[in-house]
Amino acid sequence: MDKRLITEEVVRVKAKCSDWKEAIHEGAELLVKSGDITREYENAILANFKDLGPYMVIAPRIVLSHARPENGVNSTAMSMVTLETPIEFGSELNDPVTLVVTLAASDNTSHMETLSKLMELFMNAEDMDKIFEASSKEQLLTIINKYKI
Repeated sequence: MDKRLITEEVVRVKAKCSDWKEAIHEGAELLVKSGDITREYENAILANFKDLGPYMVIAPRIVLSHARPENGVNSTAMSMVTLETPIEFGSELNDPVTLVVTLAASDNTSHMETLSKLMELFMNAEDMDKIFEASSKEQLLTIINKYKI
């Protein structure tokens, strides 16, 4: 996948959210506006959290929100939102969340390379600290661009 998924249009820094639902909405809204997903996809993410619990909180401070491709994905896309104030998602191990990554995959396989690059980023503590502390889109994108996401 040569196309960069994380661009200025799908990044929000220091979003003010009052709860986990609002945090999920912030990430999904960027992809609704870009036309990559429908509102149905956001609703499916919220339903997954209600039905399955906070399994999407994949690492300390990080939620990777997603649903099935058939739930309203128009094209593979990703958004990234940092939160001004960390939010509890109900994960015993990884709360509170500071970074909301919303992944929309158009099928079951095309996003695997992107996920691999994303995991490489997540495992770099220094770069993750820079993302958590970023005060501008430019600062965040400088880190993201190193990983060609």
